Amino acid sequence: MTSRVQQPRQLALALPHEESLSRDNFLEGPANAGALALIDNWPDWPHPVMMLAGPEGSGKSHLAAIWAAEAGARSVAAHALTPATVPAALATGALVVDDLDPATFDERALFHLLNLARESGACVLMTGRVPPSAIAVHLHDLRSRLRAVPVVLLTPPDDQLFRALIVKFCADRQMVVDESLVGYLATRIERSFAAAGRAVARLDAEALRQRRPVTRALAAEVLKDDAA
Repeated sequence: MTSRVQQPRQLALALPHEESLSRDNFLEGPANAGALALIDNWPDWPHPVMMLAGPEGSGKSHLAAIWAAEAGARSVAAHALTPATVPAALATGALVVDDLDPATFDERALFHLLNLARESGACVLMTGRVPPSAIAVHLHDLRSRLRAVPVVLLTPPDDQLFRALIVKFCADRQMVVDESLVGYLATRIERSFAAAGRAVARLDAEALRQRRPVTRALAAEVLKDDAA
């Protein structure tokens, strides 16, 4: 009796893919109309410090990059900000503070930043998943400063934007797809920016591993465990 030799599983290489963060590459829809209007209306903002808040992958960083290019702003991750680096961060008069996530930033640094921005007339655009009023902070004065920051919310995508996002994520990875695949994914994954990105990444990895074209049939195989 001959034993069957199992072929080794082909590994897919996680090759980097570039995502364009230009204004022309931003997908517009009702979910982000208010946020896009804020970026386009600069410098006529209602307040020198503004915040974009929305779920993971909703386009906050993309919008911040568009504004940074227009305003000549520097960009810093909220968790990397320290009191000593605040003056240099505001040197150009415009700053993006990205991912203001609760409990991951230095409260003194952020308080110093908001005060210095007000004194110097600088513009600051913050991004985060929740509005600043929902972030628990210990410094009372910082809490009042954050509550005064106007917030523009990004909401979950409608059907048209969701399908366009799937197409964009595929294009970013140079994946050739058709409408049947896009429609299949749009009706079988959670309607969120993050879920669309994860599904496309999984599909890309499996297509590379199996050396198969990206099709609806492959998508059904990749997502079958999710439906169980």
